[in-house]
Amino acid sequence: MTTLALLSLIVTAAALFGWVSSRVLRLPITIGTMLLTVLASLVLAGLSHSNPGVHVWAVELVGRIRFEDLILHGMLGLLLFAGAFLLDLVYLSREKLAVGLLSVVGTVVSTLALAALMHVLLPLVGIGAGWIECLFFGSLISPTDPIAVLEMLHRVGVAKNIQAQLAGESLFNDGVGAVLFLAVLDASRGAAPSLAQIGGMLVLKAGGGLLLGVGLAFVTSQLMSLVEAYEIGILLTLSLALGGYALGETMRVSAPLEAVAAGLALRHFNLRHHHTEISHASLDRFWSAIDEVQNAVLFVLLGLEVLVVPFSRMTFVSGGIAIVAVTAVRAGVVTLILTGVRAMQRGHETSLLTLIWGGLRGGLSIALALSVPEGQGRGWILGTTYLVVVFSIVVQGGTLDLFLKRVGVGITVSANAGSLRE
Repeated sequence: MTTLALLSLIVTAAALFGWVSSRVLRLPITIGTMLLTVLASLVLAGLSHSNPGVHVWAVELVGRIRFEDLILHGMLGLLLFAGAFLLDLVYLSREKLAVGLLSVVGTVVSTLALAALMHVLLPLVGIGAGWIECLFFGSLISPTDPIAVLEMLHRVGVAKNIQAQLAGESLFNDGVGAVLFLAVLDASRGAAPSLAQIGGMLVLKAGGGLLLGVGLAFVTSQLMSLVEAYEIGILLTLSLALGGYALGETMRVSAPLEAVAAGLALRHFNLRHHHTEISHASLDRFWSAIDEVQNAVLFVLLGLEVLVVPFSRMTFVSGGIAIVAVTAVRAGVVTLILTGVRAMQRGHETSLLTLIWGGLRGGLSIALALSVPEGQGRGWILGTTYLVVVFSIVVQGGTLDLFLKRVGVGITVSANAGSLRE
């Protein structure tokens, strides 16, 4: 099958499953699309006995998709740029302390806590997992996925300040998670970095990515203000999203943070120009469409991965343990950090329920799991990560709106209360 035929098959599946989700199942498009793709993949897997040729064809087809390259070196730049560009800068600025602590401190603490829990719990069920393997899992599953989170926020009506907290955290913690993952990767090769080296790597890669994104966004905004053709403006933003991410990878700085900084900075710089200079509405419609189409395609790809993920009875056991551990650590870390934020900012408002249950994991975690070297627990890490992601997207993403309706505004840190309350 040619690359064009493979691409057309994936897009057609996204379109048909999206139509069924919207028209028949009445589910959010991305959740319904992934659920239907997983079911279709399971049906194909079930044909391995009665019609092995079909199953072999499907596995070979999915095997041609280099998921980690497609996400990490392809779609991620566009998705991060779109999410950042469409974010409300006013509310993000107000929530910068919460976002900063959640994305940096929260990711580091979550990585270490999850690694420790998995290292203790997995041997109890017969899975021998060393510290390096557990640290791999903790570093790739701790960052909340911006793709899944932003889609969920677009669908669920929550307050703007809470949207800024959750979306801002998910956009910025990717860079932190990537640095931690690279540090564990170095440790697995016998070159364990010190805490000072990890901190220096984080500052250099994160700072370099942020500076590069802001600088490129400034140049792009100036060029956009000199022409009135919205088509040129769209092409310039595309070049910023794609070229900036590629340049970040080439310069070995954090390409995900470059994309986030470029999207936020371009929005900031563009707001200084009048509507006659830059067609803001056309740009917003374009990037909203790009975001939604890529999300649909991505969730089809996530569903297809079930054909190549190594599942076993022990995988489901480790997956169940991981789901409980990830949820518990998320609850503890978010509660701890937001309590600290309230102590530093009297009157700060948030929703613990939304941030805990809305901390979704997605394609980025699977892409990183596929990057784990052979011999470092890659089998159980990949299977366990996939189960956590499916639970996160389908169960957490699908029920958050029901939770919010049931409890109203959720569990909040209120300006009028002296403690966490419902």
